[in-house]
Amino acid sequence: MNFTPISALSPLDGRYASKLNALRPLMSEQGYMHRRVQVEMAWFIALSDAGFAEFKPLSPGARSYLTGLVKNFSEADAVAIKEFEKTTNHDVKAVEYWIKSKFQDRPELEKAAEFVHFACTSEDINNTSHALQLKGARAQVILPGLDGLIEKLREMAHSFAEVPMLSRTHGQTASPTTVGKEMANVVMRLKGCRDKIAAVALMGKMNGAVGNYNAHLSAWPDFDWEAFARKVVETPELGETQASQWGLGLTFQPYSIQIEPHDYMAELFDAVARSNTILIDLSRDIWGYVSLGYFKQRLKAGEIGSSTMPHKVNPIDFENAEGNLGLANAVLKHLSEKLPISRWQRDLTDSTVLRNMGVGLGYTALAHASLMTGLNKLELNEEALATDLDAAWEVLAEPIQTVMRRYGVQGAYEKLKEVTRGKTVTAADLHGLIQGLEIPQADKDRLLAMTPGSYVGKAAELARRV
Repeated sequence: MNFTPISALSPLDGRYASKLNALRPLMSEQGYMHRRVQVEMAWFIALSDAGFAEFKPLSPGARSYLTGLVKNFSEADAVAIKEFEKTTNHDVKAVEYWIKSKFQDRPELEKAAEFVHFACTSEDINNTSHALQLKGARAQVILPGLDGLIEKLREMAHSFAEVPMLSRTHGQTASPTTVGKEMANVVMRLKGCRDKIAAVALMGKMNGAVGNYNAHLSAWPDFDWEAFARKVVETPELGETQASQWGLGLTFQPYSIQIEPHDYMAELFDAVARSNTILIDLSRDIWGYVSLGYFKQRLKAGEIGSSTMPHKVNPIDFENAEGNLGLANAVLKHLSEKLPISRWQRDLTDSTVLRNMGVGLGYTALAHASLMTGLNKLELNEEALATDLDAAWEVLAEPIQTVMRRYGVQGAYEKLKEVTRGKTVTAADLHGLIQGLEIPQADKDRLLAMTPGSYVGKAAELARRV
């Protein structure tokens, strides 16, 4: 069977392939190879500038050629590396051999070829490559996806700030809110998660086989290899500020075994998972509001809701989002729980697990897209909202008994409970009770003027403020 999207084992590269085009160049195996080449080139160029008599600074032409290998890395280059791997059976060594093959007929580079991957263990290249992959995915896919949802929900919070809505606690009618305030709640939750995702420092180490610069010091024992490694890791990436830079733009990890400890990865994946949990909550709530008729969904020509029931317009975008967010969190939680654990100075269990980072982030990005599609289809049904409120006069038992308490009316709560609990309550029932209260007339008038739709507290203000 030839590989095509319809024969893909994962729906991320099959059914949903077109929705993940932004993530694929970053988190695929090709993206991983690309970052490995970037790290090898940064290390190689930096070594040429270290002041070693045996490796003179590279010429501008050589530097331009090497940075071009990174900037112009293609699918054909990735396939060529895989050809080397057929012989080496080692993916990092295959990258090294591919780079050296690119030095042919370039005397300056051929002479310095043994400084490719100099004193490095594979994990020096891998851990920094993973960090660069995550850096790209966070900046180009995950944060923009969250930002889009936050902005859409903020827009809804402001637009619907004053539209009253019956609350439901434990599934039962409760003190009214506004549609906008409920959207504002989610905006604030997501904003906090978004800031935590953005704040995670992406770490990189370049310290050799077990983290002690053993090989480095065997070659140049008097050289400050730790300072050099820090500079390579922390100098901004090539092209971020000036063309001559050769750094990685990460945060230096000074202590490690053979692998970078991956604690920052756990922190990042947990932060993304928390945002996903909030979005599951949102998906379920919107699904419920659609079910209640509070929102209608714009129709799409030709779309079918049910194979047998032609009237149906299902909230499929929110259902798809919920399902994909669950898949994302299952993967992200495993990553965060497993990756910080390694037997002694290194075992290989993290290697295959790390190759699934794109799966967890892919299902997250897919869910972001589904949610945005769903939110953009929604139309508020103010008539349904008003009808529900008008049938729930019992919610005014709360303000009435609270005013009664203010004026010391004994048994206020109990009196309202007797009138309202488990009963159908009408405006007339409550007005009759209010008229008989021994409270100031101004407060009676205020309570008599109150309706379920007007009893929303500061909801509108809070929604507009978000």
